[in-house]
Amino acid sequence: MSAEVLCADHILETRGTSRDLGAHVVACAFAPDGSAGFALGDGTLRIATDGEWTSIAAHDGAVLALAADGRGFVTGGDDGKLRRIAAGEATTLADFGSRWVDQVAATPTHVAAGYGKKVAVLDAAGKTLKTLEHPSTVTGLVFDAKGKRIGASHVNGASLWFVAAKTDNPRKLEWKGSHTAIAISPDGENVVTAMQENALHGWRLTDGQHMRMSGYPSKTRALSFTRSGKFLASSGAESIVLWPFFGGGPMGKAPTELAGGDNALCTYVACHPQHEAVAAGFSDGLVVLADIGSERILPVAGPREAGAVTTLAWRPDGTRLAFGTESGFAAVIDFSKK
Repeated sequence: MSAEVLCADHILETRGTSRDLGAHVVACAFAPDGSAGFALGDGTLRIATDGEWTSIAAHDGAVLALAADGRGFVTGGDDGKLRRIAAGEATTLADFGSRWVDQVAATPTHVAAGYGKKVAVLDAAGKTLKTLEHPSTVTGLVFDAKGKRIGASHVNGASLWFVAAKTDNPRKLEWKGSHTAIAISPDGENVVTAMQENALHGWRLTDGQHMRMSGYPSKTRALSFTRSGKFLASSGAESIVLWPFFGGGPMGKAPTELAGGDNALCTYVACHPQHEAVAAGFSDGLVVLADIGSERILPVAGPREAGAVTTLAWRPDGTRLAFGTESGFAAVIDFSKK
């Protein structure tokens, strides 16, 4: 048993830096300077830079959301604040009072914060440009690949907005039920949401075609398109579920399932930003990297008592992978050539 664990942890031990941070890791992201940030349930942001770990007090309460913009990290908290952490300091970009800021998305030039039924859009300097209203609480928030549109999931569907529109009229994507997460394909032609009822729903924007993807034993928390947009990776099953978005798929096509068979649920996925590969974390703490074309699986970190993997993020150049768990174990893996 010990030899197996050592083998599974080989990449972590030889190419990683890790810490037990002592609190639930809500999310992780990479800042423009290459440092990895870990948002914690104790209100702090822990930053790993070249093996050195620092702590910044981000919120009076839990950090609920994390993203990286052109200047540093952006966080949302249950204290109603949207904050930016850059150069070792935290500054408040907006204060929404008693509303939790539990959704944050960012590009190099814009930040979006979801609080209740509203989404505030800010420029790089932190000036609020507009506030977008939704029919119910926003449960997922994402910019498209070009940063021109914002997608928000909510009850009975999703809404798509143009960031620079002078008049804010969303494209409404409707489907009854509770939608809990959202992803937009790299070409901007497909929008997919995760649903409360253990299924995914999608819309093809070119013709309004609905797409239904079901069969999950658990709820899907994470959605991630591959760089090419050919596959949508998803959590919520005992394997990485990859739906094909080519050749007429996903309707009428069976998904590819990778890295299953250990009776542990896949809890998070993050596709590689440069290659057709996906990192995945499981409920037993296992982290793997799967090459989609060859279906080869590389163990990155073995199962551990630190519990389920709650977040994964790639550095934009694809050289580093960060992950965190529900009990506070966090790591950064260096995949660059040595």
